[in-house]
Amino acid sequence: MAIKIYIPRDSSALAVGAEKVAVAVAAEAKNRGLNIEIIRNGSRGLYWLETMIEVEADQGRVAYGPVKVKDVPSLFDADFMNGKSHALSLGLTEELDWLKKQQRLTFARVGITDPISLEDYLAHDGYKGLKNALKLSGAEIVKVVTDSGLRGRGGAAFPTGIKWNTVLGCEAEQKYIVCNADEGDSGTFSDRMIMEGDPFVLIEGMTIAAVAVGATQGYIYVRSEYPHALATLNSAIEVATKAAYLGDNVLGSGKTFHLEARRAAGAYVCGEETSLLESLEGKRGLVRFKPPLPAIEGLFGKPTVVNNVISLATVPIVLDKGAQYYADYGMGRSRGTLPIQLAGNIKHGGLVELAFGATLRELLYDFGGGSVTGKPIRAVQVGGPLGAFLPESQFDTPLDYEEFTKIWAVLGHGGIVAFDDSVDMAQMARYAFEFCAIESCGKCTPCRIGSIRGVEVMDKITATRNKSASEHAKSIKLVRDLSDTMLNGSLCALGGMTPYPVLSALNHFPEDFGLSVEPKAG
Repeated sequence: MAIKIYIPRDSSALAVGAEKVAVAVAAEAKNRGLNIEIIRNGSRGLYWLETMIEVEADQGRVAYGPVKVKDVPSLFDADFMNGKSHALSLGLTEELDWLKKQQRLTFARVGITDPISLEDYLAHDGYKGLKNALKLSGAEIVKVVTDSGLRGRGGAAFPTGIKWNTVLGCEAEQKYIVCNADEGDSGTFSDRMIMEGDPFVLIEGMTIAAVAVGATQGYIYVRSEYPHALATLNSAIEVATKAAYLGDNVLGSGKTFHLEARRAAGAYVCGEETSLLESLEGKRGLVRFKPPLPAIEGLFGKPTVVNNVISLATVPIVLDKGAQYYADYGMGRSRGTLPIQLAGNIKHGGLVELAFGATLRELLYDFGGGSVTGKPIRAVQVGGPLGAFLPESQFDTPLDYEEFTKIWAVLGHGGIVAFDDSVDMAQMARYAFEFCAIESCGKCTPCRIGSIRGVEVMDKITATRNKSASEHAKSIKLVRDLSDTMLNGSLCALGGMTPYPVLSALNHFPEDFGLSVEPKAG
């Protein structure tokens, strides 16, 4: 009987040599006359340990990492195929502290199964949610999703059930389900991990959405820089269609749902739902005026559900386990779990799925292990390039949409980028303006012109912070005025949220802008 060896096919693992390791393992086993089966799973999300390989031994799956090609012969010498000790031994995968402390619901299968094996998916509770949904009316499905408290995981945190209910209530001969998989925020990779590591859960979630609202066609708008995700999705869609989990008669229910993956246009602004719809229609990705809402007049003018990957990939567990099961996780109005991505100057970068309520400090130190440089973490940016910079004094803020709003910050897509004390926050504020200038669709003046003026003013600030006090004060005031205009006058969140990183950097780290810092009392 062949011994199963799991080697990730996740693109981050491939970037550090997973493909070469897989080839080396296969060649070494062949040379030694050993019978093995290599299964290309998704990554578990412990990226500092990639390439991490697992062996299915008598005691369970045993992990080794980070493995390089040169390590392969010594692994075989140590009899790693039977879970024996080696310098790269990590122990039983399920006992790894990083994984044991998590609450993986959306990511329950990622890293465990072969992503394009329908048999694997079904063996790990796959499609139970859809089978339950097919027994319910559309309104009943929407109620389950609403009662679960699931909110959009793409940034706005809008209640998923309310959006679905709007589309359900629309009378139309054609409705659409669109998955926003244009994951463009810095430091984010949870969407990619789902698409590459468990594509069937996304397909199932979209199918449930279609059954709920009466849609017959769906599209996954995949970030153009994600070729591995696109290929995996296409393979999974083909498998699901052949097995009647997609198509004209889904599981014999009489329901129709066809699904396609489309490569995105490569523009950050196409992550905004109306710009995405324009792009899907074959047009330039320009933001639409609202109203009408996409739920009423979306793709090709028809009622359309537009949800993020994580939102849709979470739906199957809600329909499988029930609304209350999911709602029992979290705090306040933030129910369930959030896949958090740790990146930047962090020792242990990767994906952590936890119930809402965990603090930034726990994530940065208990999971992240502090900065990779060993220096103090001075700031973190949460929610992508448009998210606020948070100082150490706010690291005890719980991850909760409303709690973040109180400190004028956003959780967004759950990306956390850490910076040590060598960072120049004035330069980070300048970068926020520059990013907006590059990525603006150009439709509205505050975003198109304000961002360019912002870069110019930030250059003046860095040039005068140790020189002309009067000129410096004028420039600081101008940054605040520009930010106010962009915040209140931009057509979409690209221009409207650029002030978040700019003003948070200015308010929390004034010394980097050449401003005096008031001494703290006591």
